[in-house]
Amino acid sequence: MAGDVVQREKKTKGLRRPKRRIAIRLDMTPMVDIAFLLLIFYMVSTVFSMPQAMEINLPPIEEEDEEIEVKESNLLSIRVDQENRFWWNLKIPTPENLPQLLPSDPNAPDSLGYQMWEDTLQGLLVEQNRENSLLSTLILIHRDASYRDMVNILDEIDIIERSWNQYTAVEKGVEVKDLVGKDKFSYRFAMGDWRDRDSKVIAASVEEAKKNGQL
Repeated sequence: MAGDVVQREKKTKGLRRPKRRIAIRLDMTPMVDIAFLLLIFYMVSTVFSMPQAMEINLPPIEEEDEEIEVKESNLLSIRVDQENRFWWNLKIPTPENLPQLLPSDPNAPDSLGYQMWEDTLQGLLVEQNRENSLLSTLILIHRDASYRDMVNILDEIDIIERSWNQYTAVEKGVEVKDLVGKDKFSYRFAMGDWRDRDSKVIAASVEEAKKNGQL
């Protein structure tokens, strides 16, 4: 039974009439069964979050040392200096074509100084890839820059690639996995080594940005 009523008699002395007390005993077995059934149900029906990993397409081992020529007109360079500031330019930098500073995040406190703005970086990458389907992005990061900056750039590239392919799949009425050939967008980028000439280019760019009131 779920509950039994047990009457208990209290012994008293003398001629006083004893009082009867009622004690209730609950059978917890059904509740325990229900608890285990609910536990099993939630374990079976719950969807666990999938690990989110960035997919990077690496070239085959035999092609790692193979040099690929890229036309100057198809080159976009993103540089991150030692102050964690983001600079960009098309083609090869010259005194007339110095890297431009990406605007700082307007929502960041002034006390923090320059803060990379993801919206600006993503907008730049999307715009340049739309204008030039053969664009290749070269990423150069100063050795004293934050490791987080490299992760932020790769995150934005991954978001752009996924969003681009998702939009194309919706337009064509197919699944993303079914996109092939020219329909499937694959962001072209490479990581380069920061050299002394890059430091000189950024130094000149900083002076130009100060003249323009950007710094």
